[in-house]
Amino acid sequence: MAQVWAIVVAGGSGQRFGRLKQFVTLVDRPVAEWSVAACRPTADGVVLVVPRGSEDDGACGADRVVVGGETRAASVRCGLAAVPEAADVIIVHDAARPLATRALFEAVVAAVAGTGAGPAAEAAICAVPVGDTIKRVHRDMVVATLDRSELVAVQTPQAFRSDLLRRAHASGDDATDDAALVEMLGAPVHVVPGDKGNLKITTPIDVETAERYLGGRA
Repeated sequence: MAQVWAIVVAGGSGQRFGRLKQFVTLVDRPVAEWSVAACRPTADGVVLVVPRGSEDDGACGADRVVVGGETRAASVRCGLAAVPEAADVIIVHDAARPLATRALFEAVVAAVAGTGAGPAAEAAICAVPVGDTIKRVHRDMVVATLDRSELVAVQTPQAFRSDLLRRAHASGDDATDDAALVEMLGAPVHVVPGDKGNLKITTPIDVETAERYLGGRA
């Protein structure tokens, strides 16, 4: 059976939110704790990456806590250094997505571990179709309307073969998600269905929405 570890990225500075959203209380515990708990049924171990100065805010249930870097990619690299070399599959999950379901984790891990339908993938992400019309804009003017049938909104968790993710991060490049770094290597990325309920907390209103969702799920 494949050994699976998860990296929960909670290293953001909270500039858009106004404070460290990963430690804001959601119902009865910090947002990051919800995200670590979401990894537990699928992962053998969890690394939590936090901003410098937040090391004493609590492990939030993680096995290891490390300080992140200046960018998201740098923070993931800090987390990677704490993942045992024996890990076969590594999940990367944003702390800002505390509502991710067990089914999402199982789907991306199964795709990479080869326990799902079809051959084992090197990388797997979850994504949902784009419902809005998407336009490319330059200097406040529309320059193109994109075909949304070919577009998806990408979520976390994302799962990777351990050696591939380490190789992708060895470049030191930056990207908004880990799949993009893998794509730069020319490796294929498998897509599984995401979940519209997998909310990303970006503003205080999102916390209120998440609380209502959790209240309805209880």
